[in-house]
Amino acid sequence: HCDAVGRGHPPHQKSGSPKETSERVVKDIRRATRKRYSAEEKIRIVLDGLRGEDSIVELCRREGIAQSLYYSWSKEFLEAGKKRLAGDTAREATSTEVKGLRKEAVVLKEVVAELTLEVEHWSLTTLREKLIKIGAKDVRHGRYVTFQLAEITTPRTLFAEILCLIDRLRPAPLPP
Repeated sequence: HCDAVGRGHPPHQKSGSPKETSERVVKDIRRATRKRYSAEEKIRIVLDGLRGEDSIVELCRREGIAQSLYYSWSKEFLEAGKKRLAGDTAREATSTEVKGLRKEAVVLKEVVAELTLEVEHWSLTTLREKLIKIGAKDVRHGRYVTFQLAEITTPRTLFAEILCLIDRLRPAPLPP
């Protein structure tokens, strides 16, 4: 009775059989000491298997992994490659890309600040130049000009002011 209490078990519960207890201890030790493989290690192992210099059985024995683990890594690797080649995946931006985006954000902030102060006095040509400067694409359809503003953020009030200005610049309809 005192031994059970000393081991952290309530006195009314019996502990498991010695076999169950030892199996649990072994599982806990294995779980705690299990090797965790980095992405680079997994890729190296999968590429070694794809090279075919050794059998998968030999490769797994040498690396200390189960064949089922190798095959699941191989499947993940090939599926990820397929998605990447198909353009279905997002990727992390490089530091150069991040720096470029930060510079672009600064320019856009300056332009937006400029726009909010000057929009009332713009001609159609100035409006066109400003929209192109912030990333709008100038698309011409006959005598009509369309601006595509994809992938940029324009404050709603500024966008509304631009639309009002465009509307004011339109020639009045001819009388019938």
